[in-house]
Amino acid sequence: MTDAVTTSLEAGVLTISFARPEKKNAITDAMYKVVADALEDAGSNDQVRVVLFRGEGDSFSAGNDINDFVAIAMGGGGGMNVFRVLKALAHFDKPVVAAVKGAAVGIGTTLLLNSDLVYVAEDARLSTPFVNLALAPEAASTILLPLAIGHQRAFSMFALGEVVSGSQAAAWGIANAALPAAEVEAAALKAAQELAKRAPRSLQLTKRLMRDAARLWSQMERENEAFGSQLTSPEAREAFTAFAERRPPDFSKVS
Repeated sequence: MTDAVTTSLEAGVLTISFARPEKKNAITDAMYKVVADALEDAGSNDQVRVVLFRGEGDSFSAGNDINDFVAIAMGGGGGMNVFRVLKALAHFDKPVVAAVKGAAVGIGTTLLLNSDLVYVAEDARLSTPFVNLALAPEAASTILLPLAIGHQRAFSMFALGEVVSGSQAAAWGIANAALPAAEVEAAALKAAQELAKRAPRSLQLTKRLMRDAARLWSQMERENEAFGSQLTSPEAREAFTAFAERRPPDFSKVS
């Protein structure tokens, strides 16, 4: 258990909050476990009608805690509760709403692609810099991001680590609306509360028809295999070493 993720249930809305603001809500394996447990329970809990993701402080999430990546890359092992989260998201048939302020890096952005309603701050910063760390994308984002914004824009986000503002994200179709930061959480909560009043079975059927869960999970499995192989690669070790040394990685010396 960790207090770096908190959950609360009120009027059918289960709020899952990343609560590690001092680290920009970077997600550890222990945090993924809490999220996975919450989603797995929510799927079969009739009291939960909607899930709302948010982050404490000035960022949604800085993505996976880099120290977990380094531990695995250097042969120190590490948990993989993130895969439980991804599987739960792939098959989750209740509405998911996200409220995003500040940085949304890596899974901080790919989580949004697995959400049904997304509200972002105009000055939010969305990025999927997997190639920057010599890794591979996850969360079925290799299907969902090109589907939302087109191949070229998606490739730029993946391969060049392009940072997209909240305003751009809304214009491109990643988010429903870009709002002043002070209004984001209220808008997301209002939407979640409205969904919680709708016929739950009808909502679940609608979401199932709109999403091919089997295809998304199959893609996640392919991505997980690629991600895992890269995580222990010489390329990744160089990327993580460079990150720790605050220098650009030099892949010319990686065979």
